[in-house]
Amino acid sequence: MSNERKAMSKSKTLTAHCSLLMAALDRGLPINIFARFVATGAFSGYAPVAPGSVGSLVGLALHLLLPVTPVHLWTAGLLLLFTVGVKVSTDAERVWGKDPGCVVIDEIVGFGVTVALLPGTLSVAVAGFFVFRFLDVVKPPPARQLERLPGGWGVMLDDVAAGLYGNLLLRAGLELWRRAGSP
Repeated sequence: MSNERKAMSKSKTLTAHCSLLMAALDRGLPINIFARFVATGAFSGYAPVAPGSVGSLVGLALHLLLPVTPVHLWTAGLLLLFTVGVKVSTDAERVWGKDPGCVVIDEIVGFGVTVALLPGTLSVAVAGFFVFRFLDVVKPPPARQLERLPGGWGVMLDDVAAGLYGNLLLRAGLELWRRAGSP
């Protein structure tokens, strides 16, 4: 199948998921506009191509737009976003099925973990984006195993694991950069 056909197929699948969501909302299933907004990363998960990458870009934008935040507030915010993400991902799975592609709150949190407590520079953020996306696709152990957990736990924790790996890789890279005497 050509790349163009694959992209069209993914787009049709995403459109079908969105139609299912709207029908579910009409039937009163447990997902509301707030849950949909959060789960889809301000609706960025509806991107017809690479919604996970688009969701990670939302995380990157949030990271760059937030002022320097004290550690305790950053940690509390990330934990709150994770907790809400578990809930809305669980609700979204009831409507769309297991780990739906348009749910990208996991990518936003995973990216946040990747850059957590690191220098807030553009270069670290961009490197974090690419490192996180790679690790999210590859899913080194235990990320792949965590993905099998039920509901929103599986949706969120595999990306948190990828984010932790990404954070450690960025820290190692920054230390090597420092030791090499680069500015």
